[in-house]
Amino acid sequence: ARHYYFIGKDNIPFHTLFWPAQLLAYGDLRLPDDVPANQYVTFSGLKASASQGVGITIAQGLDWFQPDSLRYALAAALPEHADTEVTLDEIVRRINDELVATWGNLVNRVISLAQSVLDGVIPEIDPSARTVEDTALLDAVDTALTTTAAHLEAVELRSGLRSAMESAAQVNAYLNATEPWKLKKTDQNRAQVVLVTALEAISGTRVGFAPYLPFSTKTLDPVFGPIENWTRPELPAGTTIPKIDPLFTKVDPDELAELTQQAAQP
Repeated sequence: ARHYYFIGKDNIPFHTLFWPAQLLAYGDLRLPDDVPANQYVTFSGLKASASQGVGITIAQGLDWFQPDSLRYALAAALPEHADTEVTLDEIVRRINDELVATWGNLVNRVISLAQSVLDGVIPEIDPSARTVEDTALLDAVDTALTTTAAHLEAVELRSGLRSAMESAAQVNAYLNATEPWKLKKTDQNRAQVVLVTALEAISGTRVGFAPYLPFSTKTLDPVFGPIENWTRPELPAGTTIPKIDPLFTKVDPDELAELTQQAAQP
């Protein structure tokens, strides 16, 4: 197994000099393959510290946010190249304006449209019915998967997440351009092609999000099947598309403010 040492920048000398020297002295032990050293996460200008009570605890974060929502907000702000200031307001913004608005709403509305336009079942699609826009979207999703994988291999986790989110944004742009909710009234066949293409694109984008959003990704197994490798899964004709609950819940800033006030009371 490869050995990765995830540390803060203040521990670089120990984990890159002293610890490898001890391993070498002992003999026949694996040295670190990579030491991804992050900068500091700061709250109100102070370095995050559990012992000093700076920032929020994991328990508080899980009380206040869905696990995947918290994972997304933190991964999107990882201090890979410079110290990063994290605030509750910024966590809420990332969850509501990015995760919910771009990815969660995309999945929910496409699966909802699949119920009305496709009767919840993937139809047989003639490959020749695909337009340049359709194939370009699927190619873009496949490229995003390759890019995300490269970032993960290089332990550039924030960049990998950004690639996955850009893939979701491309699917949203495709839907806004094709408007399948209008096509179903004028061109049912084209509406079917657009929706199948969108579902296939979501199926691939979901793979890119999987390392970051494991719990919500798992809830989509009944729709797209389990993720077994790092490629865009095919959706063969006859595949059932069941209804699902929303992946994420928007955070109410007022409710969060009340929770944080309660947590601050002795």
